[in-house]
Amino acid sequence: MTQIYQEIVSAKEQNRKLLAILLDPEKVMLSDIKELCFKITESPATHIFVGGSTFNGNHLDDIIQVIKNHSNLPIVLFPGDYKQISAFADGILFLSLLSGRNSDYLAEHQVNAVPLLKKTSLEVIPTTYLLIESGIVTAVERVSATKPMNRNEYKYVAQTAKAGEYMGNKLVYLEAGSGAKNPVPLKMVSEVSNAIQVPLIVGGGIRTKEAIKKTFEAGADMIVVGTVFEINNSFFV
Repeated sequence: MTQIYQEIVSAKEQNRKLLAILLDPEKVMLSDIKELCFKITESPATHIFVGGSTFNGNHLDDIIQVIKNHSNLPIVLFPGDYKQISAFADGILFLSLLSGRNSDYLAEHQVNAVPLLKKTSLEVIPTTYLLIESGIVTAVERVSATKPMNRNEYKYVAQTAKAGEYMGNKLVYLEAGSGAKNPVPLKMVSEVSNAIQVPLIVGGGIRTKEAIKKTFEAGADMIVVGTVFEINNSFFV
């Protein structure tokens, strides 16, 4: 079992909750990264995720190298497509968008990523990625050309998550989407958590410390925050 994933599994076994700060390369300026990393160091963050739905991959290496200069946290790629790969990161979520049926996001991007990944030493973590209806059309929905799963169909979402586990994926990621109007329902988090054995990540639309607390209590093993940190870098201070 590899290092980043082993840490996530160990945290789950110990009921030690994890927090990732998501940095969108399209919204991050190199000159701001040092200060961002200082704020992240002051926060409870355990991981830094880097990626975005529409990012074209330009200057990704530069961004990650600067982050590494100012943070010791694991840097995990959260790619919108196969072009968002950098050998300077520590790991990558190898996403399968099982909430949709667009073959590009079920297999095509993954196949195209293989030659790039083989040139790196990135820790590749197979991840079931489920987009959940959030009240707005998010960038993930637009770019992937897939519809999110109904936010009231808790059992079907849990069934889909379990299918991803049966397929061999090592993580399940419930995603409301960047800038989501509503986060993933707590009842859905609980249903999915109870249905699967692998660690559960939840992100999108989580804007308050109370929401973070309740989402952890519902069964999330890791929470990802992005927009709220972009708006207020002192959110956790």
